Amino acid sequence: MELRQLEYFVAVAEEQNFTRAADRVHISQSGVSAQIRQLERELGAELFDRSARTVTLTAAGKAALEHARAALAAAGAVGQAVGEVTGLIRGRLTVGMVIGCTLTLLFDALAAFHQAHPGVEISLLEDSSDRLVEGVRTGVVDLALVGAAAATPEGLDALTIISERLVVAVPAGHPLANQRRVTLRDLVAYPIVCMPPGTGLRAVFDQACAAQNLQPAIALQASAADAIADLAARGLAVAILSDSMAGRYSDRLTARTIADVDTPALLALIWKSTHSPGMRELLVHSRQAFTKPGPATSPRTHGSIP
Repeated sequence: MELRQLEYFVAVAEEQNFTRAADRVHISQSGVSAQIRQLERELGAELFDRSARTVTLTAAGKAALEHARAALAAAGAVGQAVGEVTGLIRGRLTVGMVIGCTLTLLFDALAAFHQAHPGVEISLLEDSSDRLVEGVRTGVVDLALVGAAAATPEGLDALTIISERLVVAVPAGHPLANQRRVTLRDLVAYPIVCMPPGTGLRAVFDQACAAQNLQPAIALQASAADAIADLAARGLAVAILSDSMAGRYSDRLTARTIADVDTPALLALIWKSTHSPGMRELLVHSRQAFTKPGPATSPRTHGSIP
C-alpha cells in the first residue's frame, strides 16, 4: 500500500468521479483507476460502487476513508515538522477562486508565496462560491476567494476584500437610464442578465427579490462580467452588477444603484485551518497583497464581486 494510492482513493471519494479526481491529482484517469484497483486487491475488498453515474463508497470504502485521510495527514505532518526545523516549507495547497473573478491581487499573492516557498505545490480551482465554501469546510480547499451576501460564511475565518451595493446597468436610451431612482420593482419589469446561482452577487439579488415577493425574469446568465455587460449593451436584457463592475463599462452602459437593495455583495478570502506552515505563510502574503491602499478601486482588480 502506497501513500499515492491513498491520495487517489480520497480524491475519488471526495469528488465522486474518477475524471475530476484525476484532474485534481494531475494524472490520467486510467492511472487513477489502475491504482485504485491495485489498492482494492491489496485490501481484498471493493472500495467504490461503480454501477451508477456517480461513484459512491461501499461499506468497506466508508470504513477506510477516515483512516486514509489520517494516514495522509500524518505523512504530511512529518514533512512539516522537518520543514519547521530546517526552515524549508513543503507540501501542497489548493486555492479556490469563484468563477468569473479574475482578481490579479490574488495572483500577486500566489506569485510572492511561490517565490518565497518554491517547495509548496499550488493548485488553483475555479468553482461557484457555494461549492468553494463547502470545499473549505471539508478541507478539500485550503484558501478560497468567494462571493457572499451581507456576511462571510459562518464558522470560517475570513478577510473581506470588497463590499459593494448592486446596480442595474442599461444602454443609453433605455427607460431606466432616465430614472434617477431605480427600485427592484422598476427593473423586474424587464428581462434580466446576471450571474448564475452560487455566486455572491446572485445571492444578494435573489434574496432581495424574495423579500418583496418579486419574480424577476432571468433571461440570460453569464459567469463573466464582460459577457453580462456585452449582452446588456446589445439591448437583450438589463444587467445586474456590482458598483465597481459596472464602472468599467461606463462608455456604453448607464448604471443606477438599486435603491431598495441595501444588502452588500461581498468578496472575501476564507479559510478554516492554519495548522500547516505553508497555509500560515500563504495568509501572510495574501494579507499583504489585499491590504495595499485602495484594492477595491485598483485598476488591477477585475471581476470584482461574482
